[in-house]
This record gives sequence, structure tokens and C-alpha cells, in this order.
Amino acid sequence: MAILRIDWATVNRMLNSPTGVVGRDCQKRADRTAARARQFAPGSMSERIAPPIVQRSFAGPSADITVRHHAVGFVINGTPPHQIRPRTKKALRFTVGGRVVFARLVNHPGTDPDDFLNKALPAAL
Repeated sequence: MAILRIDWATVNRMLNSPTGVVGRDCQKRADRTAARARQFAPGSMSERIAPPIVQRSFAGPSADITVRHHAVGFVINGTPPHQIRPRTKKALRFTVGGRVVFARLVNHPGTDPDDFLNKALPAAL
């Protein structure tokens, strides 16, 4: 008669540790998602996506992907139409069609939301 003994501590480490089988798979999927998010991120925002960190949670390993850019909330959520005024100078200066333009007020039309992080999630699956 064969006896089966299960080392529950080993099973627990395999399932719940960030360095166990499930944790390594979570890290691989998070790395793929972060790489895809860097492709979708606008402008210099892609450079501000930190490497994913896998950590232990009550439900097993989980990963956090952090974007350290001051405008990430505006990109993901979009912005309503708003006015832009100079804060430290008398006028705004920008280029339109190759010409330098000055203005005391600009009516910005707003931006549509671009949730590039959620668009990147299918890369993990």
C-alpha cells in the first residue's frame, strides 16, 4: 500500500510566495503587461512606468504596475474643456503652424480618456 504525504508548507510556498511557481508566473505576466503599457503610453509617460513588483497578498501573489508621471490621471481619465492661463508670465507662448503665437487665455477643448494600462492587460493573458 502506497502512502501519500503532502508537505503543506511547500505547497503553500509554491502557491503564495512571490518566488514560487504562481509568483513567477505572475511576475512574467506583469512584465508583459508593463511592456505593452509602455507601447500604448503617450509621449514620455512610457519612460515613467516602473518595473512591476510582485508581492504576497491574502489571495496569493499580486503585481502592481506604477506610472510615476504627474499627468497620468489626466491621460487615463481624460479632461473636460477648460481654460489655460499663464501662471508666472503675462502670456502663453506656443507654436502653431510654424509661427510663434502669444495668448493670455486659451480655451482647451479637453481630452478623451486613454486608459492605456487596461488596454495592456490582455497582454498578460
